[in-house]
Amino acid sequence: MSKPTAFPLDESKLPFRIPKDQPFRENIAKLGQMITDRIPAKKGTLTQDDPEYWGLASIVTDEMAAVALKMKVRKPMTLPELVKATGKPADELEPLLQQMAVVGLLEYNWENPRREKQYILPMFVPGSAEFFNMNKQQIADHPEVTAFFERMTFLPLEHITAMVPPGGAGIGMHVIPVEKAIETENQSVDVEHISHWLKKYDGKYAAGPCSCRMSRAAMGEGCGDDPDDWCIGVGDMADYLVETNKGHYVTYDEVMQILQKAEDNGFVHQITNIDGENKIFAICNCNVNVCNALRTSQLFNTPNMSRSAYVAKVTPENCVACGRCVEYCPAGAVKLGQKLCTKEGRVVYPRQELPDAVKWGPEKWAIDYRDKNRINCYDTGTAPCKTACPAHIAVQGYLKMAAQGRYRDALALIKKENPFPAVCGRICNRRCEDACTRGTVDQAVAIDAVKKFIAQQDLHAEHRYVPDVVQPSLQGPWPQKIAIIGGGPAGLSCAYFLATQGYKPTVFEKNERPGGMLRYGIPSFKLEKDVIDAEIDVLRELGVDIRCGVDVGRDVTLAQLREQGYKAFYIAIGCQGGRKAGVPGEDAAGIETAVHLLRTVGGDESHTMQGKTVVIGGGNVAIDAARVALRCGSDDVTMVCLEPREKMPASVEEIAEAEEEGTKITCGYGPKEFIAENGHVTAVVLKKERNFSSGVISRPLFLSFGILVPPVIQIEVPARMPDHACCAARWDWISYRIMPAATDTL
Repeated sequence: MSKPTAFPLDESKLPFRIPKDQPFRENIAKLGQMITDRIPAKKGTLTQDDPEYWGLASIVTDEMAAVALKMKVRKPMTLPELVKATGKPADELEPLLQQMAVVGLLEYNWENPRREKQYILPMFVPGSAEFFNMNKQQIADHPEVTAFFERMTFLPLEHITAMVPPGGAGIGMHVIPVEKAIETENQSVDVEHISHWLKKYDGKYAAGPCSCRMSRAAMGEGCGDDPDDWCIGVGDMADYLVETNKGHYVTYDEVMQILQKAEDNGFVHQITNIDGENKIFAICNCNVNVCNALRTSQLFNTPNMSRSAYVAKVTPENCVACGRCVEYCPAGAVKLGQKLCTKEGRVVYPRQELPDAVKWGPEKWAIDYRDKNRINCYDTGTAPCKTACPAHIAVQGYLKMAAQGRYRDALALIKKENPFPAVCGRICNRRCEDACTRGTVDQAVAIDAVKKFIAQQDLHAEHRYVPDVVQPSLQGPWPQKIAIIGGGPAGLSCAYFLATQGYKPTVFEKNERPGGMLRYGIPSFKLEKDVIDAEIDVLRELGVDIRCGVDVGRDVTLAQLREQGYKAFYIAIGCQGGRKAGVPGEDAAGIETAVHLLRTVGGDESHTMQGKTVVIGGGNVAIDAARVALRCGSDDVTMVCLEPREKMPASVEEIAEAEEEGTKITCGYGPKEFIAENGHVTAVVLKKERNFSSGVISRPLFLSFGILVPPVIQIEVPARMPDHACCAARWDWISYRIMPAATDTL
């Protein structure tokens, strides 16, 4: 076996086995050694453990290898020349050469004075290792070719990438920019323009599958794109793709559509870089997540390997600091940081080391580049408002757009991350404002109010923002059926983002209306039902099918959905049940969770309550329950919570609103037990808490009672609180008996 690599292939992670136990074939080893440009392999001896061997052995027959050994790498030969070199008759040799081209071992060339067909034995990459992976059936029959391709994009380059000058020096692929992004006054060379290459090979184009997308998917590292037609062969390569069933001819207009679709998806245009000046054979539209060519420069941290000669610039006055360039940059070349000064002065950010200035080796590589490229902030973080936002929305971006009057652009920016801005504008707890540095001067920017104003557009169908569908496929609508179980915020968000990628998911919701806890857990005085409906209508316009009144598991099973053709499932059933407090007597009749109360009122706003109500708990949901009780007719509402006033988990604003409406709040007590008579609750014993711990999670409870009606106790737990928190606080016990005829309040 050749010299060990610094980055060996971990075969244990592959979903297939690489066959290495077959009898050794000498000609395969010789051919692999002849083609490879990996120096240790070319100078040493290949064994069955070398990828050059097992990659060829899976596809190439001994007869093919014998013919290929009569050729020279990248030296065109005509059929008569090969007949002479191999001694085989033309009528026997030509079908064999055709089969060698079909599997991907050979390619064609007509660029000679007589326009005579020539056969070329290519290098592995770009070349046969790539062509092996342009045939879906071949990958299915011999999945080891995918690992062969991956190895041949790495091993030959691990010792030379640091020496590659800008432009690539004829090695690998070369990135070219989106042409419309190049200013007219910018003096960029012709080779940096796609239009230059399309004119050069006018009328000779073919679209074929992307070998990177297909191979990485077979290795269990796919990106979700449809692989077909992203590779555009030009000139002789177009004819080769068609004649070997790897592609089909396309017109100039079709090429432009492919390129536009690639740009819409944020893919990177690359051209081949090995055939000398002013000559290419393909234009690739690469997804940075799986492209082996882009991987090379990123993994080795050597951007010269593939970088464009064109350098993009930012016009500061047009920048809204949204951070989208950071998130889209395929090479992870830019990151977000802070402009805020520290006690030590302004933050100075590091510049990327390059092999031009320092010694380069494996310690400088980024083996986990796909993860690191997603780290889009320095340790200092980015804008505090964006950092604090759970959805990581570009707050600073949409604020500036709104200030410029670009309301629709601002809404589009918000919807990149959040499909329900109008909903959030009404119920968000505004962590962004808590983090706003303007608050250290006077008061925070009214971020939530601005978002609510922007999102108001979505409530009117005539100027509603429905995002464009950007589908990573060129084959028309996705045929795959996807089922989403649950029509709450999680299920609807999943449906939204799938729909923006061209899928037509089906949402199965057991309730009569979609929305989940938005509709059945948040009172209408905080979140109006028409706001929920308006934002869900956007999903329907995107093609989402929402089927209500279907309880999956009862009305239809997952097995039955599979029989109906559904290929994928997203389970978003949420946490619909409230939790009891775990105290004696809580199973008595008349006790129900606040989640149940809110769901009841959310489905029927004519629901009524009578008498007095005691709510035990101090969070926002307890506040909601208290305010709902008042609106449903309770004569008197009192909240009792564990926490001292200053540590109540409910927001200060919500506490103030509850008190303004008439809710009384008593702090420092929790339930010890419930007392029942004839199976129905009649009283609750409370305990006073001493040495409150801020780690306590209270689970609020209701106690409703009146002189003429049986008391009802409702125990509330926030729907997204699955676990109890432990508290080691010490208690003093104080008993309160709350009787139906009681007139005193706590």
